[in-house]
Amino acid sequence: MEEYTTHSREETVELGRKLAARLTPGALITFTGGLGAGKTAFCQGIAEGLGCTDPVSSPTFAIVNYYRGPRPFAHFDLYRIHTEADLAAAGFYDYLDMGAVVAVEWSENCAEILARENPITIEIQRTGENDRHILICGL
Repeated sequence: MEEYTTHSREETVELGRKLAARLTPGALITFTGGLGAGKTAFCQGIAEGLGCTDPVSSPTFAIVNYYRGPRPFAHFDLYRIHTEADLAAAGFYDYLDMGAVVAVEWSENCAEILARENPITIEIQRTGENDRHILICGL
């Protein structure tokens, strides 16, 4: 387990960039943390670290945002997804099979299903206006 504290959005993004250098094709990252915890900021850093140049935004309404680059990145929001059939219909397994790094926000909605894929888990807790406590397991 790795433990970090960030004190700004920029530091959270930078931690995501650094993590990206350690990710292999087809890696799955599951996030937990409340609204405004910094999950999307962390994913922005991952995308940048993978060489993706498209602007990163929350996939809340789209369910998945895909970012092209030398190491592609698929960013899921499972807030409205609760079954394996819905996960498959959203293309989740297709992205993993093609070797994209896959990040999942609101992973607790499909925790048992996602656990079968041996994910890297990241828990982000907001501890202040700009401060975040971040736990990373499974690297």
